[in-house]
Amino acid sequence: MTLGSTGQIAAPDRTSGSGPYPRLILRNAMIIDGTGAAAYGPADILIEDDRITGIWEPNGASSLTERPSTDGAEVMDLDGSYVMPGLIDSHAHIGKPEQAPNADYVYKLWLGHGVTTIRELGAFNGLDWTMDEARRAEANEIAAPRLRIYPALRAGTLDGPTPVTADEATAWVNEVADRGANGVKFFGTSPTVFGAAVEAARARGLRTACHHDQRRAAQVNALTSARWGLNSIEHWYGIPEAMFRDRTLQHVPTDYNHNSEPQRFSQGAHLWLQTAERGSDAWQETLDELLELGTALSPTFNIYIGSRDAARVRTSEWHSEFTSPTLWEFFQPSADKHGSYMGDWTSEDEIAWRHAYVKWMSFVNDYKNLGGLVTAGSDSGFIYKVFGFGLIEELELLLEAGFHPLEVVRTATLNSAVLLGIDDELGSVEPGKIADLLIVKDNPLSNFKVLYGHGHLRAEESGLNRVGGVDFTLRSGIVYDARELRNDVKAMVAEEKSAQN
Repeated sequence: MTLGSTGQIAAPDRTSGSGPYPRLILRNAMIIDGTGAAAYGPADILIEDDRITGIWEPNGASSLTERPSTDGAEVMDLDGSYVMPGLIDSHAHIGKPEQAPNADYVYKLWLGHGVTTIRELGAFNGLDWTMDEARRAEANEIAAPRLRIYPALRAGTLDGPTPVTADEATAWVNEVADRGANGVKFFGTSPTVFGAAVEAARARGLRTACHHDQRRAAQVNALTSARWGLNSIEHWYGIPEAMFRDRTLQHVPTDYNHNSEPQRFSQGAHLWLQTAERGSDAWQETLDELLELGTALSPTFNIYIGSRDAARVRTSEWHSEFTSPTLWEFFQPSADKHGSYMGDWTSEDEIAWRHAYVKWMSFVNDYKNLGGLVTAGSDSGFIYKVFGFGLIEELELLLEAGFHPLEVVRTATLNSAVLLGIDDELGSVEPGKIADLLIVKDNPLSNFKVLYGHGHLRAEESGLNRVGGVDFTLRSGIVYDARELRNDVKAMVAEEKSAQN
């Protein structure tokens, strides 16, 4: 049993999944290819080992001249089920021991929802442990999505203190690059350290992401870091500050304490309420410059929705079967746990956040319409958000923000692959790409709720039924029964509850 620096338990060797096969044919599929194109089918997808090598559709733009022969092939007749690219969670964390009983719990929730790649922002269980999990996932030694690792520039990620000079920042970046990291995650740090680290990351070919800590936003807002070459802005921090014209910093109450998470999250809504209005010069100038700089937005709408409806996130239908007691305890209001701030959340807090969401979603939708890169991330493991479920909820919230369902799918697949620099291999259902796929019976474009692991409640002639849930997830050509993975998670949760009684 391998433990991370926090004590997190590594995933066991893989025992689930079949393949990859020399030849696998997905027959009679409806395809949502992730590029933004409309769904089409029925079609046959030919997969050889871990690659899509051809698509055949009658009377269509086939890459194969004839229907692939079933001789010597494994065949899955999908009978009109929908095939999509595997989902890519652009903002994810494996979770520390106080959030997840083990890594296997997290990975199976992700795969069970069709999530085949995650951008792990932080490596908070230790860089060596996290990199080893990524290596094992890439080698298909464990049942897990592929992991793209972005250690955080802060104490705990590596041995030694957090860098405080430009030279220390450069040395830190070079070390994580040498150890195989794919990028760097930033929070709040001095402009000197931040700027030097972004420059060093660019020099080493590492990508960068930032949660703009509000304690530094008066010095470094979203435009400041974007001008340095930052690749993606996480959540929404730093964007409202970039649009300030009648003030230089957020006006908070004089008794405000940033270390009080209830106060910090409450005032987060007021940051949006204090910034420029949609359509104003400041609003448009900010959008235009971010677009010119090529900066991506990873909004993670879902992680904050409890701020606008605390009762909804506390009582989500999936908690009883899929939320481990460990994670549930972490969610409970506490001054010691990040994101566990809803101990006395008020009607006024929720109303302010509802108004804030209108402006925030409008900004992201406007950016998408200008051609800006927007991705789908969940940040699950905090604020009553459960791994896997959180990303499906993000799809619904992108729809609420004004995205067409096809744009939503593209955001969670090809766009996220572009951000990670892996779009030549992943993110769409096209010949030549790695066979990372999601298969579901119902049309997700009509209702993203059919992707939730607990299913969707539908009134039918036979009565009320649970329908949906991903049926199969393909990761590098390996076929996982997503229902079996979710049953494994339910068994883990039940076992942990039993042990506590």
